[in-house]
Amino acid sequence: MSTSEFVLAQSAPLPAPDIEYGQLAPMLIVFGVAVAGVLVEAFLPRRGRYSSHLVLALGGLTAAFVAVVLLAGTRDSVVGGAVAVDGPTLFLQGTILLISIPAILIIAERSVDSGVGAATAEVTAVRGAEPEGGTDAFTPQAFAVPGSVAEREATRNAPGHTEVFPLTLFAVGGMLLFPASNDLLTMFVALEVLSLPLYLLCGLARRRRLLSQEAAMKYFLLGAFSSAFFLFGVALLYGYAGTVALPGIADALAEGAEDRTLALIGTALLSVGLLFKIGAVPFHSWIPDVYQGAPTPITAFMAAATKVAAVGAMLRIFYVALPDLRADWRPVMWGVAILTMVVGAVMAVTQNDVKRMLAYSSVAHAGFILTGLVAANRAGLSSTMFYLLAYGFSTLGAFAVVTLVRDSRGEATDLSRWAGLGRRSPLVGGVFALFLLAFAGIPLTSGFVSKFAVFQAAIEGGAVPLVLVGVVSSAIAAFFYVRVIVLMFFSEPQSDAPTIVVPSMFTAAAIAVGVVVTVVLGILPQGALELADQAAVFFR
Repeated sequence: MSTSEFVLAQSAPLPAPDIEYGQLAPMLIVFGVAVAGVLVEAFLPRRGRYSSHLVLALGGLTAAFVAVVLLAGTRDSVVGGAVAVDGPTLFLQGTILLISIPAILIIAERSVDSGVGAATAEVTAVRGAEPEGGTDAFTPQAFAVPGSVAEREATRNAPGHTEVFPLTLFAVGGMLLFPASNDLLTMFVALEVLSLPLYLLCGLARRRRLLSQEAAMKYFLLGAFSSAFFLFGVALLYGYAGTVALPGIADALAEGAEDRTLALIGTALLSVGLLFKIGAVPFHSWIPDVYQGAPTPITAFMAAATKVAAVGAMLRIFYVALPDLRADWRPVMWGVAILTMVVGAVMAVTQNDVKRMLAYSSVAHAGFILTGLVAANRAGLSSTMFYLLAYGFSTLGAFAVVTLVRDSRGEATDLSRWAGLGRRSPLVGGVFALFLLAFAGIPLTSGFVSKFAVFQAAIEGGAVPLVLVGVVSSAIAAFFYVRVIVLMFFSEPQSDAPTIVVPSMFTAAAIAVGVVVTVVLGILPQGALELADQAAVFFR
């Protein structure tokens, strides 16, 4: 027997990981439906694609949520320890799925009725009789040059861009895996799976194509840059701990040498990639440009669901892998949270575009969410998860309302065009005002309960100065929210005021869900708070 044959004979076979498909059911269902959507796009006639995609997407997301509910109480790691199925995983996955269902409805919007008091020409433009019209938010041919004859012909003749459905589902699948990842390589794969479809979706706006494509390019380049930082951090933490498993890194830090320089640098690089995804300062510069340029349904989906997934991944890394570095990462996160709250609130005051204002509002809310993370206790974990649930639905509803205010060029996002909107349509103005009041943290809304919960957790964790900054930032933020409400209800409408269109049942249902959740979590939050508290234990 040769030496090589002897070595092969003596080597032990590689153990195959046990794959518990039942515990992976939510992710498998979503990825399976996404693949089915690709097949629908490839083989079904164009006429039948839209309805097939819609049924598949809504059915798959609902089935995945049912699977999450059936897994309640599970505490285990699967696929060789690469995926953790525990309370935070299931709570965040359920939140992502619940947000994704109304998001799909907004994305599926294809028709609206005439607006209240709209001129005939405006209604015609909104309905799409002209080449630049149509209520579909997505271009029918993404490869067509903006403003070209090919684009105008495609807009006039094509029934819609249905590829957005499988792309959205792939992003949802990545979001489900991101907070469930129990090792850094799986987390990186999940990060890319959720990011790549979003890069494409951001560039598919039907109108303002150049702005949309610019947004997609910025998001792609900066996202790739942040992913590289994340991967460098993974390499350094592996170099320190000899493993990419989060519990293994925690064990190495607990038992390791005094010199933790490699681990600290790795943690810093890892944090860059994660802070970019949640839009924290100083990694927030992409947020206003991308939120403004992307199709508004995609902006709504990103602003709500991506933040849930990214914050969930941060919680797992800092609470499971890096508890022994708490004295090192907490001061840094203090500074990031303070900067994020202050910069987001101050910059939002200066905005004249509704989508950019909501973008900087999202930045400020990232700072409030980090306040819960900095608490570094169970109350901080549970309050952060509740905040993500409350904020996600309010954000989705707010952007859904933005899609209803239109002129001949599409959505009218200039704030000056919103003057008198509440007088012309009290229902639309009142709903948008409700979401703004929730963002401001006014009592009897979900925003008040969520802010109170994270501030209380931070006080218990000894972060009183951080809470004081949060209160001041909330007061600044309340100014620009109230400014918009005053503009809508106490200003005279312009002579060329935009049309307030009547949505189909899809967008109406999404807005109604946002309103109900915002009000119920503000008046009767105890059930959701208790559920978050019961789920606030990581499996190690």
